[in-house]
Amino acid sequence: MWRLGSTQAPHGENMMTTDTNLAPAAAAASPPPSSKPARTKRRLTLTQKDARTGLWLMSPTLIIVVAVVVIPLIWSVLLAFQHVKLIQIGTVNPFGNFTLDNFKVVFSNGALWESLWTTIQYTIGSVILVIVFGLIAAIVVRRPFRGRTLVRAAFLLPYVAPVVAVTFVWRVMLNPEFGIVNQFGQNVLGWPEPIPFLSQATGTWDLLGLQIPVPTALLTVIAFEGWRYFPFAFLFIMARLEALSTEPEEAALVDGAGPWQTFRYIIWPQLIPVIGVLAVLRTIWTFNEFDDIFLLTGGAAGTQVASVRIFDLLTIQRNVGAASAMSVVLAVLLILMLAFYTLMMRRRGEKI
Repeated sequence: MWRLGSTQAPHGENMMTTDTNLAPAAAAASPPPSSKPARTKRRLTLTQKDARTGLWLMSPTLIIVVAVVVIPLIWSVLLAFQHVKLIQIGTVNPFGNFTLDNFKVVFSNGALWESLWTTIQYTIGSVILVIVFGLIAAIVVRRPFRGRTLVRAAFLLPYVAPVVAVTFVWRVMLNPEFGIVNQFGQNVLGWPEPIPFLSQATGTWDLLGLQIPVPTALLTVIAFEGWRYFPFAFLFIMARLEALSTEPEEAALVDGAGPWQTFRYIIWPQLIPVIGVLAVLRTIWTFNEFDDIFLLTGGAAGTQVASVRIFDLLTIQRNVGAASAMSVVLAVLLILMLAFYTLMMRRRGEKI
């Protein structure tokens, strides 16, 4: 009994010794507590969440705009400073040897200045006609009358019709041999001979014995532009007229003001901001117009605007560098024109 107890006593001492030896090892194995506080994730505010959601929603459109607009624009600017022919367009290095020779060719050629002058005339005449026709159409259908909805819908036909179809109709109507316009002019208006509206660069108008030169083809394409795009101005102006209050007009009529005075002093001042926006938009689009003139005259008979000139440089002369250089020049001119317009409108106190 004593031996068993004495035998167990050392064994117990060993166990205690073992446990004592393991305690420091376990304490050494456990990592010391960190002195730095744990980082807490910052919560986004509602405005930041909305901004992030908006960026995600805009990202597909942004990618498309960059791929379709920004990258080709940058590539066109780079090509303007290189000697590139159309046959080399697939293998050209956009960051190749840069030169200013393309701009020298563009500025030294008189065709550029002639096409720019034609473009300015075409743009100014077209914008004026579009706004005038749209304003007249909006005033005509402003008051209710029977069939007004049908008339409004009919006004939109030139704008929604395919450009190829409407240009073909105009070419048939203005044909000097069998066109209805020349037939009516000769049989009713007494024209001595048919007028080649789309192939005559300059005609003469006999007025009181004076021979006045008339740019026939250019005036014809300007008239086509005014007819085709006046529904765009019509929609803008009609929407503004619908929003006007009738009380000032009724008060003016009670005071004895006539229709012209009412329009000049009451309606017109309220239409100026809308007409200003229309003028800017139509100037940008008409300055770059190509398809209407190309389908009507092909740029012949004094109607070669700058866009048609660029097309000729690209397809006939196969000079991609010169065409890109002329495009850059047109873009700079358009920016300067819009900056001048913006400055003038701000001096008048208009918000743009």
